[in-house]
Amino acid sequence: MSGYRVSDVMTRQVVYLSTETPLDEAARVMKEADIGDVVVTDGATLAGMLTDRDIVVRAVAERSDPATTTIGSIVTREVVMIDQHCSTAEAAALMRERGVRRILVCDADRKLVGIVSLGDLATQLDPNSALSEISEKAPTV
Repeated sequence: MSGYRVSDVMTRQVVYLSTETPLDEAARVMKEADIGDVVVTDGATLAGMLTDRDIVVRAVAERSDPATTTIGSIVTREVVMIDQHCSTAEAAALMRERGVRRILVCDADRKLVGIVSLGDLATQLDPNSALSEISEKAPTV
């Protein structure tokens, strides 16, 4: 993984949804965009990140009504960020240390410029790895 920067492998398409967005709408947006996460905002403030797994584990398991439950009620508010110029090895180490599969990517001004996932690292850096194959085949919501 050495030699690559986070900016080389990150997903630049960032989808933003408000904390007031119902779960069913968030799931529909993820499916249509073929993504597994969205950045959640509360007005102009970053409120957190919502993943397809959050919807399943936090909402479906608790039998929440997806039409009336808002993403703000289940969003992961603690987000992990990394600078776009950091190495992919640093991103992998940060994921391991924090126990996360996705990290928000920022520029020098801490402006959000992308998201890097464990799947991005695997797919871009070792297309023949088992994790890469799983990431490509795994369905999103």
